[in-house]
Amino acid sequence: MKKLSAARRPTLATAVAATAVLLTAGPASAHVEVESESAQALAQNVEIAFDAESESATAGITEIRVVLPEGIAPADVAYGEGPKGWALTVNDDGYTVKGPAVKAGVNAEYSVVVKQLPDAKELPFKTIQTYGDGQVDRWIELDENGENPAPVLKLKAAAAGATPIGSPSPSASESAPPSPSAEATTPAASPDAETATEEKDGDGGLSGGAWAGIVAGILVVAAAVVFFVRRKGGTAAE
Repeated sequence: MKKLSAARRPTLATAVAATAVLLTAGPASAHVEVESESAQALAQNVEIAFDAESESATAGITEIRVVLPEGIAPADVAYGEGPKGWALTVNDDGYTVKGPAVKAGVNAEYSVVVKQLPDAKELPFKTIQTYGDGQVDRWIELDENGENPAPVLKLKAAAAGATPIGSPSPSASESAPPSPSAEATTPAASPDAETATEEKDGDGGLSGGAWAGIVAGILVVAAAVVFFVRRKGGTAAE
């Protein structure tokens, strides 16, 4: 009997050790997995695949709602592939893919295409999956050691020369430099020319100099007439 007890001691010790491991083990890994062959910061038109594990043996998954990480706009996400009959709709903070329930116990696998990944080291995708019977699994914790961690996509550093996609190009009228105004392109008139123009406009088309000459001529003629009349009068008196 002592030998039998001694033989059992290693087995008992192993069982105790195994129990201790189970009791001290951390929470299970995320039940929604995410991966991409182009997981690189600032990469464009990237397909991201998700695998939402089924937690129910009696009901199938009917809907998966995702809150997008900072740097990805809902409008920049398009549906890739997924369960038959499923479709994507955009939300304020992410998107929802849903359709007929997949078979109970079967994972819901789908993919989306993102216009451009942000310049980050990792991207968390908070996920809420719903089953046909109303059961809901929430994989939304950002702590990877939490009980319900969100799936996280780790990114490689951006490629050399990669830059964020800019905003839409401005219209031609906005992008083209303003054309010089007529005021800027027309040579400024000299003061003398402006004066002559003003005098011409104000005196029926004749300049001030022309009028001065006419007046002087009239005065000369008048003086000559007066001189002639006086001289003629003096001669008559003699």
